[in-house]
Amino acid sequence: MPLENYGILKGKPKDCKRGKGRSAHYQILVDDGKNEHRVAVNANSKISPSELLYFVDDNFIHPIIEKLPDLEMGYRNVDRSSRDMCLDYVRGGLFDTSKMLPLECDIPGPSNDLNELIQKYVEKAANMKGGMIYAFGERWGPESFLPDSFFGFRPGSGIHDIHMNQGNSEKWKHDDSPYQDGGLIINLPEEDRWVAIFLAFQSQCFNTDDITGHCLPEAPKVRKVPGTSSEKSEVEQTETVEAGSVLIIGALVNPEGVDSGNESVTLFNASPKSIDLGGWSIKDAADRKSNLKGTIRPGSGIRILLSGKGVILSNRGGSISLYNDQRKLMHEVKYSSREVRSGWTIVF
Repeated sequence: MPLENYGILKGKPKDCKRGKGRSAHYQILVDDGKNEHRVAVNANSKISPSELLYFVDDNFIHPIIEKLPDLEMGYRNVDRSSRDMCLDYVRGGLFDTSKMLPLECDIPGPSNDLNELIQKYVEKAANMKGGMIYAFGERWGPESFLPDSFFGFRPGSGIHDIHMNQGNSEKWKHDDSPYQDGGLIINLPEEDRWVAIFLAFQSQCFNTDDITGHCLPEAPKVRKVPGTSSEKSEVEQTETVEAGSVLIIGALVNPEGVDSGNESVTLFNASPKSIDLGGWSIKDAADRKSNLKGTIRPGSGIRILLSGKGVILSNRGGSISLYNDQRKLMHEVKYSSREVRSGWTIVF
């Protein structure tokens, strides 16, 4: 099942925060002239080996850069059938994937880790007249009543999955599809050049099916990089999350206008630790399922916009159930038809 909201965010980088920890993301604040957005770039992997693979082309030449300047500022969805505006590491002729190397997220000292590699080019674009960033990945938000958990702007909005999105290991296999890979393409007009940053997990494979994007049977689960720790077996590093740590606190069951694609469920992290929702899911009373992703920081919330392809919230009443990555029930709420009002969010 492909990503639901694959697209491109175009804007001017304004601020950034380094990623740290086991589920680290390098965070970029981007301004499109009207609204602010956050670009969350994976800088570490929860699956061993933890180091991401990266490739930087600091003089990127590809047909796609001829089309990017004509895009309007802000986010736009990309139709995967329009392949000239999509990234595909396997089929797109973007770069030689065999040249990708692993790099740790956070190492003491200057200019030696993935945080600093990304920051080098983001700061150039931020400080340069006309400098622009194009982030490819999946959008979340806008979260109308929740501030962004890193930069505090409202409404919360952003883009993540800024990495290869095919050839995933079993836990994230549902995200696989060709022509939906993520990445950063940065325009530095004063230097008359483009920079491209491509990222992948070492648990992903580069020999994928042309239709599904799944690893082909003969493809190894872990890409081996000579002379590194990449030859370790794939091991899930999971932490126990207590039931009730993440709560369903709201649901927009009957949005104004068309329901499909506008219904939403809001989650809140009541625990003192950040919680990764990778592999988590929600279900409705008819057992329809929507997969979740992203990270909720302590004391923060996240609004899940429903595409209409999974969970559908009935105006006649129903239930919403939250499951963790081990398929254990974490929280469940019920609502009646009397609580459903057009445009209003039900608060549980």
